[in-house]
Amino acid sequence: MTGSPASPAGDGALDRFSRTAEIATTDVIRNYSTSFGLATRLLGPRHRQHVRNIYAMVRIADEIVDGVAAEAGLDAAAQSDALTSYVAETHRSMRTGYSSDLILHAFARTARECGIGEDLTQPFFDSMRADIASDAGFTAYDGDAHARYVYGSAEVVGLMCTRVFLRGASRTPAEEQIIERGARQLGAAFQNVNFLRDLADDTDRLHRGYLGGGERLTEADRDAWVATVVQQLEDARIAIPLLPKDSRAAVRSAHALFAALTRRVAKTPVDVLYQKRVRVPDPLKAVLAARAVLVTTLERDR
Repeated sequence: MTGSPASPAGDGALDRFSRTAEIATTDVIRNYSTSFGLATRLLGPRHRQHVRNIYAMVRIADEIVDGVAAEAGLDAAAQSDALTSYVAETHRSMRTGYSSDLILHAFARTARECGIGEDLTQPFFDSMRADIASDAGFTAYDGDAHARYVYGSAEVVGLMCTRVFLRGASRTPAEEQIIERGARQLGAAFQNVNFLRDLADDTDRLHRGYLGGGERLTEADRDAWVATVVQQLEDARIAIPLLPKDSRAAVRSAHALFAALTRRVAKTPVDVLYQKRVRVPDPLKAVLAARAVLVTTLERDR
């Protein structure tokens, strides 16, 4: 990791600690997401580690509320305390540029360099807190609750990545608006597709209904959500050519992967969605990534 943009080479104790922190965030994405791991490898070197640092921070928060803490024996109150401590340390490290927590140390350096503030991290943590288990039984999200949750859990993550991609870039206010809308729509599409493919786990283990409609979706519900995702992906696609060229292949690859996943979900009976997670085969992922690289290579730079 020596010489990576997020941790300049150096011989000091802080430089060594920062390089170690980035190794930790890279391991998080490697162990938790092969798809996003592939996408980050397509990023230019000045972006790659920053996006890994963002992913690791949000991944750990998600694990606090999605079962790891519960499996460790923490009840809902203890999970809430754990998340509160994580939020406080995240924001403290963003202010100071240092944390004894390796993941948060790496994220804080990215946040400070790329202009990521609490205006983006706090909505994310608010959505994570909404996921903490309770004794209320099944939790169904209505339209407004769904929109708030998706903004905090996914759209702001897209905006964080946009802060990484656009640092040092010159874009008109109109172009920035298109890019930010595209980032939000892409994040929302990712989240909504994951809700559809995770129906079994969300319903049976977590007792959550993110997509409304009671405890079980109908085929018509599935079709309506697929149509929503298709439109979100189209809004995101329009923004990709406005990104710096060294970020486009990765974003385009992720976009293509979730478009393929959406098509598979659309063809899968709802009863099956409640039994198993729909996936895109690894060979197809590789083809989509290669196609994204080719298309990007042929585009003009900006």
